[in-house]
Amino acid sequence: MLSLPASPSTAAAAAKLSRVPSAALHQKTTSADFFSQKVQLNSLRSSCSAIKSMADSQTISVPKNEQQSPASGKKQALISLSDKKDLAFLGTGLQQLGYTIVSTGGTASALEGAGVSVTKVEQLTHFPEMLDGRVKTLHPNIHGGILARRDQKHHMEALSEHGIGSFDVVVVNLYPFYDKVTSTGGIEFEDGIENIDIGGPAMIRAAAKNHKDVLIVVDNEDYPELLEFLKVDRDDQQFRRKLAWKAFQHCASYDSAVSEWLWKQTMGDKFPPSFTVPLELKSSLRYGENPHQNAAFYVDKSISEVNAGGIATAIQHHGKEMSYNNYLDADAAWNCVSEFQNPTCVIVKHTNPCGVASRGDILEAYRLAVKGDPVSAFGGIVAFNIEVDEALAKEIREFRSPTDGETRMFYEIVVAPKYTKKGLEILRGKSKTLRILEAKSNEKGKLSLRQVGGGWLAQDSDDLTPQDIQFNVVSDKSPAESELHDAEFAWLCVKHVKSNAIVIAKNNCMLGMGSGQPNRLESLRISMRKAGDEVKGAALASDAFFPFAWNDAVEEACEAGIGVIAEPGGSIRDKDAIECCNKYGVSLLFTNVRHFRH
Repeated sequence: MLSLPASPSTAAAAAKLSRVPSAALHQKTTSADFFSQKVQLNSLRSSCSAIKSMADSQTISVPKNEQQSPASGKKQALISLSDKKDLAFLGTGLQQLGYTIVSTGGTASALEGAGVSVTKVEQLTHFPEMLDGRVKTLHPNIHGGILARRDQKHHMEALSEHGIGSFDVVVVNLYPFYDKVTSTGGIEFEDGIENIDIGGPAMIRAAAKNHKDVLIVVDNEDYPELLEFLKVDRDDQQFRRKLAWKAFQHCASYDSAVSEWLWKQTMGDKFPPSFTVPLELKSSLRYGENPHQNAAFYVDKSISEVNAGGIATAIQHHGKEMSYNNYLDADAAWNCVSEFQNPTCVIVKHTNPCGVASRGDILEAYRLAVKGDPVSAFGGIVAFNIEVDEALAKEIREFRSPTDGETRMFYEIVVAPKYTKKGLEILRGKSKTLRILEAKSNEKGKLSLRQVGGGWLAQDSDDLTPQDIQFNVVSDKSPAESELHDAEFAWLCVKHVKSNAIVIAKNNCMLGMGSGQPNRLESLRISMRKAGDEVKGAALASDAFFPFAWNDAVEEACEAGIGVIAEPGGSIRDKDAIECCNKYGVSLLFTNVRHFRH
């Protein structure tokens, strides 16, 4: 909404008329067209007279010597801030450089409190702040001064004709919408609406568009560089463009938050027709998956991710900077260990869990997790779902590899929900490079995104646990209670293993796993080789159904001594799997839930 100045001239009426599309004005005019345009012009004159009367009744009295003039040569800065951090530093610096500062309500008061002289916006617009603050800066005397191109003679003549001064610097940040709608306890819908900034984005976008002539600043971190730039008065278009990019990105992120919030208030559907994911650079990485690939790490600033946990927001207490592969592996380990209710240790290598164990004694769980595959565990990521105290930290630091009983286990990362002061001190002493992360568990119900060439795949996160499904007995033999618990444990492990995936487990400990093989039979053979003699009486979980049973994976598992098999079912040869298990006296459970992981 644009308010007209207090004393609209004939030029103002002409400006009103200029809203008629130019193409229409150049069309051949008929007598009917002429009559229509004449009526329209008379109507506009009447409207202008009415607006003039209304404006005159609301005009703020401003002394003539305070009227703005573009010919005065004054350098002007416009400042309007919600976040007033470092405002005094900025205002003082601009004033010392000879800038006249124009500002709005609270910002103007803060500047005056810091001893900075201020011209209030209403002295330029000749209108008071109105509509509960919704209209302050939406006025030609403000936006004309921002958008006028200095290299266009007719732009400058227009400013002179209407008594509008130009702005050289615009410093604006926006209402704290993001903080308000993500605050504890949430926010009422109407309060959310009132925290949507209108005037701020308009000024930011106007200044960013005209960045060749106007410096736009939206981040207090840029105040020192701005003042240095103004001191030397150099013509650096790259600096101006960088600020303009930052301004547009600032508005884009802001609009993304408003859009996400409003969609959830309106529809709540997880898959809107379109949406934006606002990402914020957390760190530049040494390289990507391989040394020849450049990389960086970004944090998702979506409203849905606020306080939702995950590796992206983990606190690093110690060690080298995280690498691209470190983030992937730490994420896999943390997601897996967070699924277990009892004290659990998970060790991951190349995003696959190679050791998993749950015990009342976390020290024992750690030892068993390493024992599951000590060769793979060396150089891996170790994760715990409970606090790391002094005793556990000592065990991590001193534990020797089961392969030779001498080599201390080496890890890239330790991740846990928290650490005692002593536990953290001991782990720091293990290695200068050991990365120690403190993370919060991922909330359920997140949206999972994955990039493919030219697009993104979106799906619900795989949050199902054994408590959410049924393990249906389809064989003649029913599993003992301990076997059922083993099957549930194996099933929870296998959902975190890359397909085709097989896990063998017993007594809340993963004995062996086969991952990423093009056929399920090879994954089975790898898992049985890792489990060794402990395979007898153990539980086996498969992430998908077995396409064949006889002379294939099911029969080989039965012959090896597996006690219970848990799989989704759904194959056209399910009957063969059932009959095979019946022949060997093995319990077979169908879960009706597949767990592919690609």
